[in-house]
Amino acid sequence: MANIQYYDVILRPVVTEKSMNLMANKEYTFFVHPDANKTMIKEAVQRMFEGTKVERVNTMNIPGKLKRRGAITGRTAAQKKAIVKLTEDSADIEIFSGL
Repeated sequence: MANIQYYDVILRPVVTEKSMNLMANKEYTFFVHPDANKTMIKEAVQRMFEGTKVERVNTMNIPGKLKRRGAITGRTAAQKKAIVKLTEDSADIEIFSGL
């Protein structure tokens, strides 16, 4: 396993209609490093965003899509997504407040 620091775990937030609806329940969605596990994701969220307490983390692996250009076929890169549920007394994550 690679030596992944907490600031390398979270790559970017997922901004979709479904993920915006989940924010009402204090659930935030991120694309994360493919080698990161749930404990690493929990630690990264709590260290990167001040005042947050993570209740649980759900992860999912998204395989790359098949793409074709003429006779050449290939796949896009695989990704890993995490849905982070915060506790009720936790502070909200700031980057989503303006959306």
